[in-house]
Amino acid sequence: MSNDLVIKDLRAQIGDKEILKGVNLTVQGGAIHAIMGPNGSGKSTLASVIAGHPGYEVTGGEIWYRGQNILELEPDERSKLGLFLAFQYPVSVPGVTVANFLRAAINAHRAEEGKDPKETAIPVAEFRKQLREGMKLLEMDESFARRYLNEGFSGGEKKRLEILQMTMLKPSMAVMDETDSGLDIDALRIVAEGVNRLAGPNMGVLVITHYQRLLNYIKPQFVSVMMDGRIVREGGPELALELEEKGYDWLREELAGTA
Repeated sequence: MSNDLVIKDLRAQIGDKEILKGVNLTVQGGAIHAIMGPNGSGKSTLASVIAGHPGYEVTGGEIWYRGQNILELEPDERSKLGLFLAFQYPVSVPGVTVANFLRAAINAHRAEEGKDPKETAIPVAEFRKQLREGMKLLEMDESFARRYLNEGFSGGEKKRLEILQMTMLKPSMAVMDETDSGLDIDALRIVAEGVNRLAGPNMGVLVITHYQRLLNYIKPQFVSVMMDGRIVREGGPELALELEEKGYDWLREELAGTA
């Protein structure tokens, strides 16, 4: 079964405004693939639609992953299939600790139809061991586990928690929506090192970003450019460097000239 994420002629809107206007994209399983593009091009909408955000109406196309058109699945079913979305702006959940949230998420993934959830739940000792190891790698104090989910967290703490979730849940395809937003250099380095440890044969990564800066730390094999709700250019890491040097206006002019 292929771990490639294959998007075919995807169209989506919010209200009466069409945002995705026929996206075609293949993210290879085990590879790091970056999507770049200016503000308002549809990058975050694409991430939300992949995850199953109910605020967007899909009006056409397909998204295939591990033998299924995931547009037919609920968000939790997509997660259990191996998809993970690291949010640009993670929400806070007062009253729910980081540790309880992570354990509940892991147990939801381990649950099997027809079995008592207690039979498949991760043993407490094993969970605590994995949590301590993950937090150590991300340079997080152990007291972090007792805090309420994202409540009062800095931007860097929120993004580290997203990577901690990836470390614990072990998805086969992670979509990272502008993970560099609000990060200083030290936090960016720690987050990127976490992603680089996880990426590889068992986990593909789709990185969505405006800037080359993040890609100095997370090295993509493939780069796609999105504008006006479509993928308009694809290439290797050199394409990201060209965009960093020239911006997006040259590409707009080039596309206008071929229209």
